[in-house]
Amino acid sequence: MLNVFQATRYVVPLREGGSLPAVVDTDDGGLFVAKFRGAGQGAKSLVAEILVARIARALALPVPEIALIELDESFGRTEPDPEIQDILKGSRGTNVGMRYLEGAFNFDPNADRVAPELAAGIVWLDALVENIDRTAKNPNLMWQDESLWLIDHGAALYFHHNWRTVDRDKPKRPFERIGDHVLLPVAGDLRDADARLSALLGPSQLREIVECLPDELLMDAPAGVAPPFASADDNRDAYASYLEARLESPRPFAAEAARVQQQRRERPKDHRKGYRR
Repeated sequence: MLNVFQATRYVVPLREGGSLPAVVDTDDGGLFVAKFRGAGQGAKSLVAEILVARIARALALPVPEIALIELDESFGRTEPDPEIQDILKGSRGTNVGMRYLEGAFNFDPNADRVAPELAAGIVWLDALVENIDRTAKNPNLMWQDESLWLIDHGAALYFHHNWRTVDRDKPKRPFERIGDHVLLPVAGDLRDADARLSALLGPSQLREIVECLPDELLMDAPAGVAPPFASADDNRDAYASYLEARLESPRPFAAEAARVQQQRRERPKDHRKGYRR
């Protein structure tokens, strides 16, 4: 299960993030970058942060430690910015944090190199979870001490913003925006990545991953709106079933990624311009 820490100090907002995350200090865990349920897409984005981070770890891909961050009624009450105050007031209780990467800097697709196998694994992960936020304009990758880290996955799994539209066919869709992925030009063979990584995510692994989702986030809903499921366990079952169906062979998301990759290799000048190998 996830570690749980109490937020003790609001250190600094990270204003480059659309949902206004912040560095916070905690009672026993040190510094985390907190994502707040009162901002952006609300609790759903926090659920996505947890799920994608746990899936990435199961695939041995580099993500910072993820934890639950608790905010009490008094947290941030001296914050002078009214926008931040509103976010914090709407975020009492359980939130999500990623370990703060001290001294890390943003990935630059025009200067930084990534090993082909690692790049292929990241592309495959993002195709699986339909992550629209790993583009050249917004890579959501960071370097720290020569190590690459994947961050900020709140925009993934966007199907869960409207469970009523999820039918039997939806998990089998390809990820149509995979061509925008920042690492696609330097990724290794995506068919090899598919064979290697899909074997690591069986039903038992997926069920273990979704078990860590907290009831409070799963059953969160705007005032006057009923949650889409009768219980948190029903919601966990829905996530697990969706991901299981997405991973069933054949996997259109993987086939589409490999197809686009091959197309780019046949026309490299159109798509690799400015990317240093």
